[in-house]
Amino acid sequence: MTETTVRIVTGETKENWFSRFKVVALAAITLVAIIGKFYLPRLIPNTEWLELPLLLTVYFGLMRRSQIASLFFGAFVGLAEDSLSPANIPIGMYGITKTLVGYFAASVSLRLNVERRGIRPLLCFFFYFFHAFFYWIMRRALLAQMVPFDLQESFVHGVLNALVSIPLFVILDKIKLPVAASPQIRSTKWR
Repeated sequence: MTETTVRIVTGETKENWFSRFKVVALAAITLVAIIGKFYLPRLIPNTEWLELPLLLTVYFGLMRRSQIASLFFGAFVGLAEDSLSPANIPIGMYGITKTLVGYFAASVSLRLNVERRGIRPLLCFFFYFFHAFFYWIMRRALLAQMVPFDLQESFVHGVLNALVSIPLFVILDKIKLPVAASPQIRSTKWR
C-alpha cells in the first residue's frame, strides 16, 4: 500500500492552516449571525423574521451529517442566543429548540441527498416552521405564557428564510469544512 491509499483507508488527513481557518470562519460567522439577530432589526426595520442562527444550525446539520456534532452546535447557538434574549424569556428556550433542529437536520441528511441545492430551501422552510411551532409549545407549556401562534405569519417567515438560505448556503459551501474521510464499505452485488 502506498501512503495515499493508507490515508484513504484509515481516514487520516493532514490538518493544515487552511482547515483551521475554516473552523475559525465558521465560528465567526456563527457569532455574527447570533449578534446580528438582535441588532439587525434595530438597524434595518422589519427584519426580525430573519433567523440566521437557525439557518446556520440547519446548514451545519445537513452538511456535517453527524447527529452528535449537530446537537452540540445547535445547543451552542441556542444558548448563545438565549444569553442575548429579553429578560422575560429564560435561558434554555432557544437552546432546546436549536438542539432539536440540529439533531433532526443531521438525521434527515443521513436519509436524503442534501448535496442537491433544490432540497435545502425546502428543509429550511420545514425546520423554520418546526422551530417556531416547538418554541410556541414550550412558551405555553413551560412558561405558561398565552402567546398566539400565527400560522400565516410563520408560513411567510418560513418562506422568506428559505429564500435567504439559498445565497447563504452558496457562500457557506465555499468555506465548507472538509468532512473527515471514513473508510467506505463497498457493497457487493449478489447475482
